[in-house]
Amino acid sequence: MKRDILITSACIFLFVLAFVWALSAGSLFISWETLWKAFIGADSDVDESIRYIIFDIRLARTVLAAVVGAALALSGVVYQGVLLNPLADPYTLGVSTGAAFGASVAILFGVGSVGWSGHLTIPVAAFLGALLALCFVYLLGQIDGQFHPANLILAGIIVSTFLSALISLLKSLHEESISAIVFWIMGSLSGKTWEQVLIILPYFLLGTVVMFYYSTELDLLALGDVQAMHLGVSVARVRFVLLSVASLMTAASVSFTGIIGFVGLVVPHVVRLMVGPKHFRLLFYSIFAGGILMLVADTVSRTILGEGQEIPVGVVTALIGGPFFCLILVRRRKEMGMSS
Repeated sequence: MKRDILITSACIFLFVLAFVWALSAGSLFISWETLWKAFIGADSDVDESIRYIIFDIRLARTVLAAVVGAALALSGVVYQGVLLNPLADPYTLGVSTGAAFGASVAILFGVGSVGWSGHLTIPVAAFLGALLALCFVYLLGQIDGQFHPANLILAGIIVSTFLSALISLLKSLHEESISAIVFWIMGSLSGKTWEQVLIILPYFLLGTVVMFYYSTELDLLALGDVQAMHLGVSVARVRFVLLSVASLMTAASVSFTGIIGFVGLVVPHVVRLMVGPKHFRLLFYSIFAGGILMLVADTVSRTILGEGQEIPVGVVTALIGGPFFCLILVRRRKEMGMSS
């Protein structure tokens, strides 16, 4: 109990610290004192332009970063738990590649704007592309109407490879669109507003509730399909529901931010090392860990090059997550060598 309190307190502290840092850092540095006065409304001397930057620009982007990070981390936990594969993440079922394909088509052909602000064409196309990829994966991954983890992973690799080839073909046929397609694929939170937050939030909240509801079933799936069925789990139904929810959550997230890798891959491993394999705890702490990682990555992406310059956040997550994941693999290899 004391250990849980300590870990929870540390997660909350780090999350708040990363959140406040994201609000203060930028081309215009805003002191923590000014942030505090603006939020509590205790000082009318805080300039209106500063309030606009805080509440309409940075706060929206910061909240979106936290939500997307948490969503990708939760999806990674579910993918790894359902597919019984420690390397499973949102890429495994081709969802991210499907989103990239949909966005590439929209960028290439300049489809007319739709949605609340007239700037949702690419996100809508990316979301539809992700859903289309998911449907193909489900169709290819079935045997006699049943989903099997190994087949789903193989189907995801096939669909992802095919869509990647189509993206490359589109780029080669229309070289003038290459830069826009590549920048979207690398991922970015630049220019995001409260509209995007409000669109993604229902997917995140609904998906989170469903994942926690099936956390016990996720624990039982780790025992194997036969054992889980003997313990009363409807394996096929639970697997379908969880994969669908995780994929929809991922699709909604990447449709606005582009492809952001390693969050759904690394975070579940790190959290598992801290709190163990129980999925309720994994899901709970992954919300904080995913949010912290994305907040840090996004803040670094827009501050590391100085004023007016920004690098894609997907590059930062890869630079952070790649070496860290290598360390995890080395540690696991040592553990396996010692156990043998």
